[in-house]
Amino acid sequence: MTGHLYSIGQRVSFDGRVGLYLKRAGVFTVTKLLPPLGTELQYRVKSDSEAYERVAREHELQAETLGKPAVTAETQPSPVEEKSAERFFAGIS
Repeated sequence: MTGHLYSIGQRVSFDGRVGLYLKRAGVFTVTKLLPPLGTELQYRVKSDSEAYERVAREHELQAETLGKPAVTAETQPSPVEEKSAERFFAGIS
């Protein structure tokens, strides 16, 4: 079995659209390396804008690059908000 791809303290992007339900996407910090769920490694991650931590599986994360502007969880619109905005602006034009 391979080791964890990300390390404690590393900043990662979390894709909140993975899975059966929507989660808040954005930039998070890895706070703990967790044991695998089946064959997939897991992490405990925390956003600066949230009081709680969440669990993310490795396929839901991407390493943050230095030149890329950070989008925090509080500034990232949810897919529901994006759809509402699309419908609103479609009615204006």
